[in-house]
Amino acid sequence: MIHAEVSIHPAGSTSMGFYVARAVESVEGMEGLRLQVAPMGTLLESAKLETVLEAVEKMVAAVRALGAERVGAHIKLDCRYDRDSSLEDKVESVRRHLASFKGSGSA
Repeated sequence: MIHAEVSIHPAGSTSMGFYVARAVESVEGMEGLRLQVAPMGTLLESAKLETVLEAVEKMVAAVRALGAERVGAHIKLDCRYDRDSSLEDKVESVRRHLASFKGSGSA
């Protein structure tokens, strides 16, 4: 499973919500892609790296279409091929570890 965290932003803008909304809108409904908007970026999930990269390209194009002369993108990828795991599975793993620390004094 391929997971990515993507942060897209036009240079010179202090308010990002409008641009982020347009970028997210450009990939909503893409076949084989799940997404989750988070405070500091958008999380993407797909079985194929190509789908994630296509989504990033569409997101940049959406911000560019709004008149941005320069668009920055921070992309973090986790390409795991040994088993399928969802974004939720990753969070649950951390929660399980945190729960195991309670009372053990190793938090």
